[in-house]
Amino acid sequence: MTRYTIDAPAAIRLVREGVTVAAEHQLVAPNVLRSQALSLLYRQTRQGEIAAADARVLLDGITTLKIRLLGDRVSRQTAWRVAEQLGWDDTVAAEYVAVAQLQADALGTLDPDLARQVEGAVPLAPFEALLA
Repeated sequence: MTRYTIDAPAAIRLVREGVTVAAEHQLVAPNVLRSQALSLLYRQTRQGEIAAADARVLLDGITTLKIRLLGDRVSRQTAWRVAEQLGWDDTVAAEYVAVAQLQADALGTLDPDLARQVEGAVPLAPFEALLA
């Protein structure tokens, strides 16, 4: 079994495309995933990129996505350390890195900036790896 940490954009894409993650894979993410997905979809609605009704359907899909959400003390401490090491002003992205370091084989992110910043800190996986 391969474990992937996915970020909110990846979760949204999984639901939007109706993708079924390969049975031999397990998804993990920090607790903040659902709040971030909510924020991203709300922003897209406000910018006219997606209808509010469609955004709500995607949010419902994320709540039923088979994913283990983590937010234990060790994950939080690791996120703090990661943010310090990478010189970040915020810990949200560091939470994904921490979960990937502690609980996963790789991080699946659709954010090219995040991928560039964490290169070497955690293995990265393309979105398509979730399907294989």
